[in-house]
Amino acid sequence: MVPVNDVPQVTDNQAESRFELRADGHLAELDGRGFGGRLVAAAVDRAAREGLTLVPLCPFARGWLERHTAEAGQVTVDWGNRGGTAG
Repeated sequence: MVPVNDVPQVTDNQAESRFELRADGHLAELDGRGFGGRLVAAAVDRAAREGLTLVPLCPFARGWLERHTAEAGQVTVDWGNRGGTAG
């Protein structure tokens, strides 16, 4: 049994090409508890470690990267031509 006050950990599920966070036996969804930001931050961390380029297709991830410029500045981000930043 997991103690109630433990913070859920992000898992890098490379087989599924995604980062996951499980809470209360469910795959995390954006529900206002900061999980989405933790998932994007984990993607930034991996991209920085492995020299990968981030392509933020998800509107939440794109917005998070736009608001967290210090974190986004650690990696190459392919903004494409979606939204405000032209590529």
